[in-house]
Amino acid sequence: MEIFKEIGKDDIAKVYIGKTRRGNLVEFVESIPTGKVEDKWVLIVSTLNGCPIGCKMCDAGLFYKGLLTYDEIMEQIEYPITKRFPEGKPRTKRFKVQFARMGEPSFNMAVLDVIKHLGDRYPNFYPSISTVAPKGTDEFFKKLMDIKKSMFPFTFQLQFSIHTTDFEHRKNLIPVKTWSFEEMAEYGIKFYDPGGKKITLNFALAKENKVDARAVREHFPKEYFLIKITPLNPTVNARKNSLNNDIDLKTGLPRKHIKFIKDLMNLGYDVIVALNRSETEENRIGSNCGQHVLNYLRSNMKLSDAYLYVE
Repeated sequence: MEIFKEIGKDDIAKVYIGKTRRGNLVEFVESIPTGKVEDKWVLIVSTLNGCPIGCKMCDAGLFYKGLLTYDEIMEQIEYPITKRFPEGKPRTKRFKVQFARMGEPSFNMAVLDVIKHLGDRYPNFYPSISTVAPKGTDEFFKKLMDIKKSMFPFTFQLQFSIHTTDFEHRKNLIPVKTWSFEEMAEYGIKFYDPGGKKITLNFALAKENKVDARAVREHFPKEYFLIKITPLNPTVNARKNSLNNDIDLKTGLPRKHIKFIKDLMNLGYDVIVALNRSETEENRIGSNCGQHVLNYLRSNMKLSDAYLYVE
């Protein structure tokens, strides 16, 4: 791995822009969400070179050049491990790898091999997949289910990127054929193991997103699913598509959609409002959303408080 750029702080988060041995440009992240690396250390890696989906709030879809290989995904993991832990073993209680930076992971079967390898190698490994659940990926999810059940019944974090409870509106935000809410729910219920992690429904809340707690209750039982609310990151695409973050970065609460949160809680859902430590600074670093540093550097657009970090 040839590293072109490191952006951020060692004790918060760092974005790495590098070139793999095969010559693909990749972006990956290391993060310490609790502030204590001995408690939790998170890597967020790319699985594709860009992304073919083109979600309205994500810059990864501004280009697509194909799948990353098993070795290219591993390079993104091995580089920060060797850099921070020269002996090659992450000294942390929870070594979490999120396949959620550039690209939809279910398009790349190599992700499954990486997960199996890391599970065999590191007893403190916690895998995490974030997906929009595209149509045509049944083989990936079948094999993922088998791996989860056999290797990670209590530690696997599966996240469906929902963003809105209106399926027609979701088609606009995520312009690719996806599973229906019913299909996601059916898979999630089977994926869940008692005593393990509930399946996460992520809402990157824009003021423009249509959300209704009753629709969540209709499709996703609270016994199997939890709700994660995250800010809409200040991306080039979000700006171009007139999507505006609804989360107040000072209070950590929605402005327009506060009733949505209260209704979910009243219905008995576990709700996580995921305002990361030093969220404003993370926006400036560019560590909390995929493929944005490179696109900001290429763009003439000015985004307030975004990707302006100076070390």
